[in-house]
Amino acid sequence: LQLVESGGGLVQPGGSLRLSCAASGFTFSSYAMSWVRQAPGKGLEWVSCIDSGGRETNYGHTVKGRFTISRDNAKNTLYLQMDSLKPGETAVYYCAKDPDDGIGVLEYDFWGQGTQVGVSS
Repeated sequence: LQLVESGGGLVQPGGSLRLSCAASGFTFSSYAMSWVRQAPGKGLEWVSCIDSGGRETNYGHTVKGRFTISRDNAKNTLYLQMDSLKPGETAVYYCAKDPDDGIGVLEYDFWGQGTQVGVSS
């Protein structure tokens, strides 16, 4: 199994970034996926999730309306479009695989290595 995040970088407050997570070694289209982040010195924070078919999504209250999760099962890739970024959202962003296909219960059985996002003027 492999999950490889990309797309991180430094952006000014109010800016946008699009993260990608390339999956391999398993049947990507059979599993729900999530984005989770960890700010410096803080614990893990769940950001968003999407079911295996891309029909159902959910978001943390701090990002709802600004972030959009999506997936392309033909390309085995998960995305996170982040708009109107705030300084407090500087963090390492991880994609995580769910052991199930739905988003009713959030569980993770495999993680990527993360991509760093910095939001600063």
